[in-house]
Amino acid sequence: MPPSQLKRLKASLREQGIVGPQKSKKQKKNQKPNADQRAQKAAALASIREAANPFDFRALARPKKFDYVTNRPEDANRPLGRPGVSKSMGEETRRKTLLPEMNKRNKVGGILDRRIGEDDPSMSLDARMQARFEREQQRKRRGNVFDLEEAEDDVELTHGGKSLRFDVNGEEDYDAASVDAGSDDDQEDGFLRRKRRRDSDAAEDLADGPAQEQPERKKSKKEVMEEIIAKSKQHKYERQQQKEDDEELIEELNKDLPDILAALRGHTTKREQPKEPANGGPADDFGINPERAALIAGKSRDAADKEYDARVRQMLFDQRAKPTERTKTEEEMAKENAERLKELEEQRMRRMRGEESDEEDNKAQDGGDDDQDYGVHDDAAEFGLPSGHTQGSRPEGVEDEDDFLMDGDIIASDSEADMSQETDDESEVDDTMAVEEDEDFLKDVLEQPKTEKAANGVLSIAEPSSKLAYTYPCPRSHTELLSVYKDVAPKDVPVVTQRIRALYHAGLHTDNKNKLADFGCALVDHISYLANHSPETPLTVTETLIRHIHSLSRSYPVQIATRFRAHLKQIQERNDLSPGDLTILTAISSIFPTSDKFSPVVTPALTIIARFLGLNSPSSAKDITTGAYLGALCAERYIPLSKRYIPELIRYTVLCLESPHINSSLISAHTKNLLALADLWSSTPAFIEIFSPVVPTLSALKQTLAVQRLQILLQNARLHRRPQELHHHRPLPIKTSIPKFEEGFDPNKHYDPDKERAEANRLRKEYKRERKGALRELRKDANFIAREKLKEKKERDRRYEEKYKKLVAEIQGEEGREANAYEREKRTRKRKN
Repeated sequence: MPPSQLKRLKASLREQGIVGPQKSKKQKKNQKPNADQRAQKAAALASIREAANPFDFRALARPKKFDYVTNRPEDANRPLGRPGVSKSMGEETRRKTLLPEMNKRNKVGGILDRRIGEDDPSMSLDARMQARFEREQQRKRRGNVFDLEEAEDDVELTHGGKSLRFDVNGEEDYDAASVDAGSDDDQEDGFLRRKRRRDSDAAEDLADGPAQEQPERKKSKKEVMEEIIAKSKQHKYERQQQKEDDEELIEELNKDLPDILAALRGHTTKREQPKEPANGGPADDFGINPERAALIAGKSRDAADKEYDARVRQMLFDQRAKPTERTKTEEEMAKENAERLKELEEQRMRRMRGEESDEEDNKAQDGGDDDQDYGVHDDAAEFGLPSGHTQGSRPEGVEDEDDFLMDGDIIASDSEADMSQETDDESEVDDTMAVEEDEDFLKDVLEQPKTEKAANGVLSIAEPSSKLAYTYPCPRSHTELLSVYKDVAPKDVPVVTQRIRALYHAGLHTDNKNKLADFGCALVDHISYLANHSPETPLTVTETLIRHIHSLSRSYPVQIATRFRAHLKQIQERNDLSPGDLTILTAISSIFPTSDKFSPVVTPALTIIARFLGLNSPSSAKDITTGAYLGALCAERYIPLSKRYIPELIRYTVLCLESPHINSSLISAHTKNLLALADLWSSTPAFIEIFSPVVPTLSALKQTLAVQRLQILLQNARLHRRPQELHHHRPLPIKTSIPKFEEGFDPNKHYDPDKERAEANRLRKEYKRERKGALRELRKDANFIAREKLKEKKERDRRYEEKYKKLVAEIQGEEGREANAYEREKRTRKRKN
């Protein structure tokens, strides 16, 4: 076991000769240490103190990088400092400076010692006493400066730079004029008179000669105040004069005011007596209307009255302004539509029962010609459908599927209004599917005025039958939807759909949201059902249903997207495409954004299309037709925005062109798809490799125009594809320089030839060092303050605990005394009894 710290200290003291055998008093007296021995002893004690605590030194964490270049190898292992000593010194310094400041914080009052040298640590006690004694003697020698009797002879009292003697040139310091001018009216004149007298005295002093010239003296407070008062009075006088001039000008203008008013009213400006009116007309009156005066000027009184009466009668027939109706909200419009449908349904039921309504009786009494419209009631304009006969599958002026015209009730009955109401529901859905609003998709619809819609029409649907009901239950599954559409003609399906949406608007009842969401999912199933089981259904009906699904998907995106994904899963399991599957894929391309490469509906649909084209080969005319339709669908809907590359599509198209089951119409369709894909992928780097094998196939089919078009695109692609090469420039020699050697090279020193850059680097390094030092000191100050606050808190807690225990002890002692006294009294009374 190593020796203890005390034993090692004693051994070090004996080794250094500081502690030895005990000496007698005589030996100690004869061997007094000199200065060298005392210094040697102090050095030995310092070395022992340093050796006793090896952790009190801080050395380099790692050796120097260039130890071999130093000319002082003994400095390599020298410690950099003593952290313990530095910490104790810093702590002591903070106790002397920071702690008093912290104690004085938020404290007011106290005595400030202003004695000479009291707060100056550099002055000794003798220097302080000497300075205080000198100050006291100076005060004694100064005397009283206001004592005129004891003043020395060479002291002369002055005022304003002039002597205060009373016998200057035998004149008296008295001015009768200044005494007389004591009233308020002559105060300014007296001040000016005194000012002129002072100016004249100053002029006399200047005339005495250059020998009496004196430097400009500083003005006294009285002179400054007198000058300020004089300037103030002068400004006040000038303002008064300006005010009087303005009042005179206003008076002159007021005199001419009647003439100005008469000129403004169009009458004569003469101020003469009014003349008699000619022909019995009215006299000139400034209060009459100028138009009225011009109207009756030169006319008789009767003619003027007749014309006045005619004007009054004409005003009676003027149309009065009507108050404008306020814009109705989406919920109010939906409510009115629902009530209107219910009313029409009641009228229809009464007509079917042979009852006459009050409205029809009124029409019959009015002699209207509504009898001919009794059985053919046209309410298409009320629900967004065209009135009149069918004009075709697409209205005039509409070239693209997305540019259709539709009434606002079909489009956004649930989209705009319900978005604000379903924010709570859709906040939970946003994590699953992001809703991207397609403003361009419905821009033409929302901006189309109603009159123009009625003129151009929407989707060209045949006129609805008069036997349709106006109210229907909201189907929440495809089975219920088929039961609703069972007795409805295919051409009337869009009308029934619109009426269901109007009756079950989301703003009418809280349950309508779920009903409409299920209704949209049922419509998704129905478009697939129509394509598979009712091929005779017009395409316009399917297209209208797709538009309704699109409108509902803006309000219920998750439910409808989930139903589409269910259909896609069924398609994936079958690995075969039916007409209903093609309708589903077409609807997806119209409803969901195809530019989103991570869409949860579009991306699986495109994957299924690529899977079908890649795993199948065209073995019949049906497969070739399906491939042509999928190619057109991809080229026109899925790829134009995202420009995805689908290699399976090119492969399947080439196989279809080489198939023996192909005909001329299918050849043109596939060729058109290839040209559309070539235009889309012409900017891709692999365009040459993609379409080079296609050219021989088209040449064999004698598609000259398509071949020429592809050859032009391939040629342009080859021109843009060039091999990479280096720049052609003249060879530049490598810069060489003779190395510069420094005699006294120091690796810690920077030898920068640019003085400004070297100075900037030095300042930057110094700033960084100072900043780090300041931050370090601030951290140390914060730690010191925290420690001191903790000490204060502990001291307060200790005092509080002592006081608390003392009070508790006093209370307990008092309670004990009272309890003892009670017991004694109790025992005493018991003995007495």
